[in-house]
Amino acid sequence: MPGINPKNYDTISPRKVAFLGLGVMGYPMAGHLAQAGHSVTVYNRTATKSEAWCAEFPGAQGQNGFKKTPREAVAGADFVFCCVGNDDDLRSVTLGADGAFAGMHAGAIFVDHTTASASVARELNAAAAALGLQFVDAPVSGGQAGAQNGMLTVMCGGDAAAFAAAQPVAQAFARAVTLLGDSGAGQLAKMVNQICIAGLMQGLSEAVAFGQRAGLDMEAVLGVIGKGAAQSWQMDNRGKTMVAGQFDFGFAVDWMRKDLGLVLDEARSNGARLPVTALVDQFYADVQRMGGNRWDTSSLVKRLQKLPD
Repeated sequence: MPGINPKNYDTISPRKVAFLGLGVMGYPMAGHLAQAGHSVTVYNRTATKSEAWCAEFPGAQGQNGFKKTPREAVAGADFVFCCVGNDDDLRSVTLGADGAFAGMHAGAIFVDHTTASASVARELNAAAAALGLQFVDAPVSGGQAGAQNGMLTVMCGGDAAAFAAAQPVAQAFARAVTLLGDSGAGQLAKMVNQICIAGLMQGLSEAVAFGQRAGLDMEAVLGVIGKGAAQSWQMDNRGKTMVAGQFDFGFAVDWMRKDLGLVLDEARSNGARLPVTALVDQFYADVQRMGGNRWDTSSLVKRLQKLPD
């Protein structure tokens, strides 16, 4: 499992927190909370990951630990952070007899970092409020590297007071934590983020494939144009690996298709027109058919390199 890289943390009073979901993002995010001095209890569907996390982050006084159910993990926690796979996973760790909501004390704040639908955020916000709890939808951007470095961007929706209480704690794994509106606004902002990435990645893929077909030294070309108006995070962080044909890392195509599915569902609901996003989603389907389900999203260039003359 990935660990974390060193970071200077803001000085705040240590809090008792829980973290649900120790995937490639949650594991280091929870690690930064522990390193920042908070007492962290974790839950993961596969207990071996929880055991590995506790071995790596035992806490200064050995106060960190794990539990077998979300309900047990959140007992006594002021803040419950969560990062799981999708809407159904989120419901499974929050609702029901063993869900987190059943174990949280009145006034506790649930902060969800899952990339999920805006509708499930509003649903769980209402369910939390009915129990005297608070809910903040807070999807993140920055990928595994951002999580390991504690430099994620966190887009939030929910009650302003709940956000203000959670923000200093979440800063342990973030470079920016911003409230963007009412419940669901964080998820909608993450959709905007993914729309931007999809279009940029397709443009960069076409540029790389064109330059290679033209016989250019594309690493040199990207080094030059990356200093001008064409510069982007994708060019800076994925350009060289795209030229080299390296895609066995980063944000997987399967995950991007899940995210774009959420985007397109929301667009059908609110009437937004997303022709390029819909097209790029189908291009990612081509990459999946090539066996690239777990390749980085920059692997879009592969389908252009595979096209016949």
